[in-house]
Amino acid sequence: MLSKVVIPVAGLGTRVLPASKAIPKEMLTVVDKPVIQHVVEEAIAAGFRQIILVTRSGKQAIEDHFDHHYELEAELARKGKTALLESIRDVLPADAEVISVRQPKALGLGHAVLCAAPVVGDDDFAVMLPDMLIDNHNSSRDMSNMVEAFNASGLGQIMVEGVPEDQVQRYGIVDCKGVAVNLGESADIAGMVEKPSPTEAPSNLAIVGRYILPASVMTLLKNTPPGAGDEIQLTDALQTLLSETGLQAYSMAGKLYDCGNKAGLLQANVAFGLQHPETADELRAFLKTL
Repeated sequence: MLSKVVIPVAGLGTRVLPASKAIPKEMLTVVDKPVIQHVVEEAIAAGFRQIILVTRSGKQAIEDHFDHHYELEAELARKGKTALLESIRDVLPADAEVISVRQPKALGLGHAVLCAAPVVGDDDFAVMLPDMLIDNHNSSRDMSNMVEAFNASGLGQIMVEGVPEDQVQRYGIVDCKGVAVNLGESADIAGMVEKPSPTEAPSNLAIVGRYILPASVMTLLKNTPPGAGDEIQLTDALQTLLSETGLQAYSMAGKLYDCGNKAGLLQANVAFGLQHPETADELRAFLKTL
């Protein structure tokens, strides 16, 4: 049963500077919650209960956010602010836990995932990038669907989203041999290409930061030599996995926001703000004045 998810949070957040100079980029807020909480809630909703943060120095605020703040809780209780008290007490359900491991050097996404190997052990696991926020407000839960697809097929799942053809060079692109992948469904992957030119791209299906992987990936990562940027790339290990057992692309049904850049963070705040009961009406009225 899938229960462990690896979330790499050791990045510097250079795309959102100066906001991330003293605050972890994962703690920047979308409406009233930090981005990392939205991502953890997505994992919890899909059934994951061990949240493994791959972190570094300067990221303690993330760990603190998922811990109890007894003084604040006592003050809110004293003032009778029950709703606020519940909002900070219910950051994690009682049966979930956050575990932190260190990535001593920034040696790539594959290396970050590998740092979680002692905790993952021999279990299958998920990887979720904290920059990528998925809005499933008007659709099914994508991570839950990916879990079902993994359990049904036994094949690793990589979440993809169709992007404009003139933007494929920004992403890793999967090749499904021309098969149209319906939203909320999976299809076999024939190959993967990292940041191809529009003329070389086999499709417009871009990898968007959600993976469900077999335990064997950790062994593959241990044997993966440094690649692009002299870093251990997760994509290189997945290429090996593809050749050995196969992989599937899961086409997300929700809407993706890249909160690792300023425009994406602003867009997420508008989208989620229009759904939040405390902000929706005023924000909608404000947007009409622009």
